[in-house]
Amino acid sequence: MTIPIIRAMPEADIHIDEALILDLLKEQHPEFSVMEIEFHASGWDNVMYRLGTDLCVRLPRRKAAASLISNEQQWLPFLAPQLPLPVPCPLKTGCPSGTYPWKWSILPWFSGKSADQTEINTRHASELGAFLKALHIPAPDNAPENPFRGVPLHQRAQGVEERLNRLRQKTDLVTPRILNHWSTGVKASYNENWARCWLHGDLHPQNILVNPNGVTAVIDWGDMTSGDTATDLALAWMLFNQPETRRIFLESSSNGHSHSEAVLHRAAGWAVLFGVALLDTGIVNNPGHEAIGRRILKNLDQKQKA
Repeated sequence: MTIPIIRAMPEADIHIDEALILDLLKEQHPEFSVMEIEFHASGWDNVMYRLGTDLCVRLPRRKAAASLISNEQQWLPFLAPQLPLPVPCPLKTGCPSGTYPWKWSILPWFSGKSADQTEINTRHASELGAFLKALHIPAPDNAPENPFRGVPLHQRAQGVEERLNRLRQKTDLVTPRILNHWSTGVKASYNENWARCWLHGDLHPQNILVNPNGVTAVIDWGDMTSGDTATDLALAWMLFNQPETRRIFLESSSNGHSHSEAVLHRAAGWAVLFGVALLDTGIVNNPGHEAIGRRILKNLDQKQKA
């Protein structure tokens, strides 16, 4: 399968505003239509609006993302009771209508700052590690499929290497150590017949909410799928700048033993993938993603091993 290379944050396929959301609420969930509606954020795939003080509305902004919210609606209620941290399990779901063509959700609102906007400590590291330990259990055969996540890294090689070559012309962040992480990750052993485990699939710092006392929620589950747990373990370099917090995270995420060298090599390879994707697209039109991408590559370029 050829994976398309997206060069920047995509434009929305549909205009979403407070008036549209109010119409949807009046039509499908009128009990919520009296609450204040306020824009919160727009990502690659979805738009978020606060609904009152304790809720939010999540709507796909692109046709390509419409199926992802169905995955959240179907599978988060199954996974949430097994996880040690809050996740945005849908409270109400919405259907396509005459004014909006896709499914949508009403979710709980979680307090906290995104993890890229605050200082990360050892408690965050241990909580996130324990969270992934609980999440990374064998998934059923009908778990969502995602050709972008959890797959052998060689299937993503063309796009990653194109980004590496482009970034080498623009920055000094594509160092020999980064290239070695990538090539070693691609070559690291991975048997597709092993148990395929549940994955978050998009565990970058903006999808983790924290306060000084710990992690308040893990959000944005549209890319959830099954596959290689190294995809999520890339968080070791995506979030943790210090080797010690990285070590705590990785120890907390393992099942009573250290992760194998092959898993760690693949995780670093996935971190390269996420880092170059966020940096390459962020340079175009998303400074927040650009900053995260730079941080990932700098963390990977540290001499210390995780």
